[in-house]
Amino acid sequence: MVRSAIALVLGLSSAAAMAQMSPVGLWKTISDTDGTVTSEVRIIETAGVLTGKIERNLGPKAKPDDKCIECKDDRKDQAIAGLEIIRSAKKADAMDVWEGGNIVDPNNGTVYKLKMTPIEGGKKLEIRGFVGFSFLGRTQTWVRVN
Repeated sequence: MVRSAIALVLGLSSAAAMAQMSPVGLWKTISDTDGTVTSEVRIIETAGVLTGKIERNLGPKAKPDDKCIECKDDRKDQAIAGLEIIRSAKKADAMDVWEGGNIVDPNNGTVYKLKMTPIEGGKKLEIRGFVGFSFLGRTQTWVRVN
């Protein structure tokens, strides 16, 4: 009985740790240019595909009615709060990597290919946005809120 209880506890704790190694959750985004907190993004999974929306626009010049005026696709002129910035990311063959989707920078409308990798036990998320090849892009490290 004691062994079964210990096995159950260990199994549940390892499952919780594995769940944290996913991009799913709420993230504080940090600017790769000046280190400021710019927003909170919630990433969700639906049928194995990840999407992410800005829940709160927190940039130093953020206003509640800010819109993605530089976006060139269906996101053009949509409110920043609620804007879907991550689309179509899927788990790669590599462990703890999600890619194949894209991310938009609402400040300039640029759409980048996307690679997401949880780091530091899932407490942070490395976001790599690139055009063409992965080495031609930019990287941000987001911090898990929950």
